[in-house]
Order: sequence, then C-alpha cells, then structure tokens
Amino acid sequence: MMQRFIPIRPIRLTLSSLCALAVFTAVGPVQAETLVRDPLMAQLGEALFHDENLSLNRSQSCASCHDPEQGFSDPRRSADGAFSLGDDGASLGNRNAPTASYAAFIPPFHQNADGKWIGGLFWDGRAADLEEQAGGPPLNPIEMGLPDKAVLVQRLLENSDYREQFAALFSPTVLQEDESGFAAMTQAIAAFERGAEFAPFSSKYDRYLAGKAQFSKEEELGRTLFFSEQFTNCNQCHQLRSSPIAAQETFSDYSYHNIGVPGNPAEVQEAGMAMDFVDEGLLANPQVTDPGERGKFRTPTLRNVAVTGPYMHNGVFQDLRTVVLFYNRYNSKAEAAQINPETGQPWGEAPVPGTLSVKELTHGPALDDRRVDALVAFLKTLTDQRYEYLLEAED
Repeated sequence: MMQRFIPIRPIRLTLSSLCALAVFTAVGPVQAETLVRDPLMAQLGEALFHDENLSLNRSQSCASCHDPEQGFSDPRRSADGAFSLGDDGASLGNRNAPTASYAAFIPPFHQNADGKWIGGLFWDGRAADLEEQAGGPPLNPIEMGLPDKAVLVQRLLENSDYREQFAALFSPTVLQEDESGFAAMTQAIAAFERGAEFAPFSSKYDRYLAGKAQFSKEEELGRTLFFSEQFTNCNQCHQLRSSPIAAQETFSDYSYHNIGVPGNPAEVQEAGMAMDFVDEGLLANPQVTDPGERGKFRTPTLRNVAVTGPYMHNGVFQDLRTVVLFYNRYNSKAEAAQINPETGQPWGEAPVPGTLSVKELTHGPALDDRRVDALVAFLKTLTDQRYEYLLEAED
C-alpha cells in the first residue's frame, strides 16, 4: 500500500520562524532561499520518514523504530524492547535503537584536541552525520532490508508526489541516478530530523529555567545532585554547556566511555548472537583502530530518557531507577548495592574490563535511596511536554 504523501503547504516566514530556523543552522549566514527551501525539504523528509514502501516488504519505516509518539524511540517490545524487529518480521539487531530526538545536536564524528573521540551517529559513531545515518537502515538486511540503492530509488519513483518534489527541491534528473537519488533522500530525512519537532526544548526543566514552572523539593534536590561536582558523576559526561543553567542543554557531551554495562541475555537467546559475544563498541567503527577504545559507547542524550527505555546500548535495563543504581554500585560498598533489582542477581561482570572509565565512574560518594529517587525525579523533568502523559501512564 502506498504511503500517503504529506502535501507541501505554503509557508509564511515571520521573524519568530526565522529565529527558530536559525537555531538549527550550524554554519555561517543563511541565505533567504535556504530558509524558504528548508521547511519544504523537511516536509518531504517527514513523508520519507514515515514511508513503509522504503523497506523490502513494505512493512517498516524509519518511524517504526523511532516513533514520534514515543519520544522517537521503538515502542515495540521485541526482546523486551531491547532490540528492534526488522522488516522481515524475524530479524533482530543486537543494539538498542536510541532515541532520534535531539540527534541534530550530535556533532560530526571527530577527535578533539585531547585525541578523544566525540560525536557521530549510532552507538559507535560510524555515521558522521544525520544524512549518513539516514542511509543506513534502508539497506541493512536486518532492518528495512532493501538490497541496494537502485531498488530504493525505484521505490521513490513509484510515487508521483515524490517525483515532483525531488525535481523541485534538487533537480529534474536527481532520481535518474541511483547515487544522487539516494543522497537526496538522506538529505530530506536529515532536514526533517533537524526540525523543532525533534528538539522542542519544552520540558518542565526548560520551563523551570524560563521561570514558567517550579520544581518540587525532590526534583530540585535531583537537579542539585546532577550538576554537583562533589556528590555525583552525572555531569562529567551528561553536560554539554559550560553553565548548569544554560538554555538548550542536551545532557550529553557526546564522548565515549566504557561503563561496564553487563551483557544482555537476550543478545544470545533472541538476537542469535554467540554465547561469547562481546560488542566491540567504538572499536567497531572503521575509523577507529586503537584497542584501547574497545567496549566504549557514545554518551546518549538524557532528553526524554524517562520515556524511551529500555536503557544502555544493549537494552539490558528496563527501569530508569535501575540505571541510577547501576552507577551507584561503583561508589557503594553496601552488599545490596551490588544486586540488580530487576534480576535479584549481581550486576554481572564488565564485558571489556580493561577500558573501564574508572575515574569517572568512581567520582563522588555513594547515594542513599532518597538521593537516588531525587535523581530519577529530576531526569523525568527532561521529558518534552508532548510526552509528559507517558510519565503519568508509567506512574
């Protein structure tokens, strides 16, 4: 069944809309023509994002694993939600699909002045930017499953609306070549993902910073703990801006760390991985050759974290409080702190113990239950306003 194309509507550029567009412009001055074209490009990208025809069996779209109604995460419960089901109805990946919200703020994959890897899309940064990431799933045999770019472009040509809009936004011949047609598709999807729908900065936290909301005592304690350089290690990796009260904080510095996440039994039992499977993490990125990067994964945003579980690169934890307790295990000597509350068993060994971020993980004292609960309460305030009803459903 052909996916309905979202019609291109006339756009009126007001001062406020120009300012909103400027937020997502990362380089230099923007020409007026670009400001007019970008919304049109994003509308095309939205149609492509939701188009199941871009998968082999016409059963899966980008939105299947990044549902706009669920924080741009996968609401399906394959393998208890840890891994996403492919277009063939059987294949599972071995990594948890991260939220696509606020992904536009992830910098291109690069090494900083200290030689540390930063940014890039996917858990190992192997896609340099949103465009490259958008081109991955359609051709992945265990995701959307198309065999090659030629088939994808043929699917685009089936849609008369696509033919018209690609010609208008790119060139009349853009879909006549597989490479140019494929690249145009990724550009359109990336334009959609750079829109305000993905990054509205509308959470209770944002309203608090703007003086339009008040925190409870528990939420305020959690905020204080989160940004503290004495009592927790949270902001060592989950703070981008220099000030704890800066606007548009994405709650990730996009650095890579090995935090000792234990293996998920579902990797073997449901995803079909070998018993001795160990995810190489950053070392799986073709640009990275240093064994010292093995087992490290990009620090994810904490925006919408309370409604986009399960958690960690392998989806091993179902509950947000469990995640906080997992971090606390490194600073607590209490016997109870060494037990995973979801399994009643010890947390498990780090799959790659040699590259653990020990300095960051052991920073700060152990947290009591009151402070653990306060951190969870604060993390819930990072939920975009449109998803706050999901918090109520969970409670």
